[in-house]
Amino acid sequence: MGNSYEKKNFSAGDYLKFIVPSVIGVLLLMFPFKYEGDTTILVALLAGGLTGLLESILPTIIVIIITLTGIMTLAYKFSKPAFIEKSEFLKSVFDVSNFWIATRIIGVILAILVYFEIGPEWIWSGDTGGLILHDLILGLFSIFLFAGFLLPFLTDFGLLEFIGALLTSLMRPVFELPGRSSIDCIASWVGDGTIGVALTNKQYEDGYYTAKEASIISTTFSAVSITFSLVVLNQVDLAHLFGPYYLTIIISGIVAAIIMPRIPPLSRKKDTYYTGVKKDVGEDVPEGFTNVQWGTYLAVKKAEESGNPKNFVINGVKTVLDMWLGVLPVIMAFGTIALIIAEATPVFDWLGMPFIPILKLFQVEYAVEASKTMVVGFADMFLPSVIGASIPSEMTRFIVATVSVTQLVYLSEVGAVILGSRIPVSLKELFIIFIERTLITLPIIAIAAHIIF
Repeated sequence: MGNSYEKKNFSAGDYLKFIVPSVIGVLLLMFPFKYEGDTTILVALLAGGLTGLLESILPTIIVIIITLTGIMTLAYKFSKPAFIEKSEFLKSVFDVSNFWIATRIIGVILAILVYFEIGPEWIWSGDTGGLILHDLILGLFSIFLFAGFLLPFLTDFGLLEFIGALLTSLMRPVFELPGRSSIDCIASWVGDGTIGVALTNKQYEDGYYTAKEASIISTTFSAVSITFSLVVLNQVDLAHLFGPYYLTIIISGIVAAIIMPRIPPLSRKKDTYYTGVKKDVGEDVPEGFTNVQWGTYLAVKKAEESGNPKNFVINGVKTVLDMWLGVLPVIMAFGTIALIIAEATPVFDWLGMPFIPILKLFQVEYAVEASKTMVVGFADMFLPSVIGASIPSEMTRFIVATVSVTQLVYLSEVGAVILGSRIPVSLKELFIIFIERTLITLPIIAIAAHIIF
């Protein structure tokens, strides 16, 4: 093994290929700064600017995108047009299972009803479909656009390889996972949970992860992006607390990540490979290398492969289209239905009732109002902060916003992507995992809130 990885004397230029794009990525997507009195990150600022600029026409564009997805999905289902068949990318977007075809059609119908305000008001009002189409999706549309082109600065130039090599010795004993999974975790954390799931699914299909590892990573580490966390915190009017808020998310998330793989349903998953064959993941640091040297070697190699600007643009376009076409209809469908159930029926109030005594135990003010947000996050992660925004207590709003982010597996996005992937987790298991995560993280978050306020 020592022979195949000769220590290379990389030139300064080789190192810069890895360092410069990685630093740009960190500055664009992870580095918070103050702008007009608000703390933000550059990608959120750019997305907000674009949304503001296109505000009048964006809902129209979004309805067209959602409708187009529905039409193309049906076209593929019934006639398999040649231009989709020939394109691996288009096929991956439009060749979906019946469940997703139905979801997309529901998304189209709801988008049109909401856009033209047809039918009963509870479908298109500003608290249900209107909120999804005219508010939530508008922001996501722009964030997806910028993230699609800016994320590769983090993922494609060796930063993840470098960090992965450093974290290998930590991931195995603590989380029962291979070192390279730290790459997925960071990609999710920094980019978007859906990107993490897509990464994990690909690694599982290719034989790098077992069924158990893929299930653990996708439900435990597909963390919510920093950008979206900021959106949630903004919604409950506490953006100035971003530092302590994000620290609380990280601590409670790590505790959940240590406990979850050791209890069912995740502990019962099989250690089998999708292909039946295990691939070498380059986890073992070769002789003569330190972890840092090995990480640097992998990072520089990765940066060399990614230097082509043409591919950079093509992959960016693909990522953006994949999110626009694949995710927007699902958010429209699940988000609207979930909001209608949340606004027009007492279902989530009933499901939240068991949390009232728990919240009272932790001396959370407005425990009854807060309990209504505890389970609604399974439908969509943004809902708890929408419902919780009217709670008078800052501490309670902080708890609601933080819990909603640490619950992770919500149906309008990450959960939907997991169910649509090859990763072997069912809808029922997702719900159990969701409740377990809530019960594990809530006490930690409540304690943190008492310290902060």
